[in-house]
Formats: sequence, C-alpha cells, structure tokens
Amino acid sequence: MIVRDFQTKSKKFLLNVSKAKELIVDCSKKQERHYQPVRISGTTVERVDSFRYLGVHISQDLSWSRHTNSLAKKARQRLYHLRRLRDFRLPSKVLRNFYTCTIESILTGNITVWFGNSTKQDRQALQRVVRSAERISHTELPDLQTIYYKQCQTKARRIVKDPTHPNNRLFSLLRSGKCFRSLKTKTERLKRSFFPQAIRALNQGN
Repeated sequence: MIVRDFQTKSKKFLLNVSKAKELIVDCSKKQERHYQPVRISGTTVERVDSFRYLGVHISQDLSWSRHTNSLAKKARQRLYHLRRLRDFRLPSKVLRNFYTCTIESILTGNITVWFGNSTKQDRQALQRVVRSAERISHTELPDLQTIYYKQCQTKARRIVKDPTHPNNRLFSLLRSGKCFRSLKTKTERLKRSFFPQAIRALNQGN
C-alpha cells in the first residue's frame, strides 16, 4: 500500500491515523463495487462521502452542491455587514470594495476547480447572492461566469509561459499559431473541467 510504503521509507513522517480519512471516487456506471477498508498499523481509516481539502468540499461523486451550498451560506452571512455599511451611508465605491474583499472572495475561491462542473441550480444560488449585493450597494458587480473565464485565462497563461509546468504540454498551438488545439473529451465531466475550459477561454480571448 502506498501510504504504508511511504511511512516506512520516511523516517520523519508520522501519520495520525485517527485524523486520516478515506474518500473513494468511483465514476463508473457499472454496479456498485465493494472496497476493502484501508488499515494502517492495525487501525481502520474512517471512510467518508465528502472531504474538505484546501477550502473545497470534494464529494465522492465529484458533484459540487455541498461545496456551493457552503459558499452561499457563508456569503449570505457577509451580506449583513454590507447592509450595515450601506446604512451608514458610505459611498458605493467603499461598498463595492467591501463586497470584493469579503463576499466575492468567498464565492470565487478555487473557482477554476469546481465552477465548470457545478449544476445550473448551484450557479443560480450563488448568483442570487451577487444580485443581492448589487441591490444593497447600488452598483453593478461582475457575474461569476465572467470571473470564472477570466481566472481560467489567467491560470492558463501562467502554464503556457512556464515550460517546466507538468501540464504545459496540454497547451499546443495550431498551425496558424493563433489558437490552441482543443482537447479531446469523451465525457461531459472532462469537457467542463479546467483544462478544456481554459483552452476555450484562451481561444475566445485571442
């Protein structure tokens, strides 16, 4: 087992099994499979159906409803403070800056990871928070789809400029030298994931 082998080879590595979690991601459409539990040093690792990693809730079916629900809840709580600032008659520019720093930053955290494969309902729930902030601040705010594409473009350009990046080879120019070659995708999940979307965003920006 990889974990046990790594723990054996690393003299300074100590794994706290009580805090470790096992998350099985199986996208197969075949009948449900049964997996043996992972045991480390005689202790069974707890199996979970979702796990929060670097602020992102990852579910075993790779759906993002749990994550977007968490984002919407946090962002709605911040709307209270935005209303309080409005009641103090602060200028719209200040309200917009507050929104960008405390609400938009929540809604768009790691957006290139999950937004592409989020459902229409999840996106609408998040966008309703943006519209509420617009009504409170009396100013136009960027929609999440626009922010998503811009962040895809930004991250993709960094990868293209870095020949040492492990995924640099995915961005290959066509003979024209103006557009990047689209990636072949067999599933809708892959089509809506970061790299195909990033290439599409780059080509639209050219």
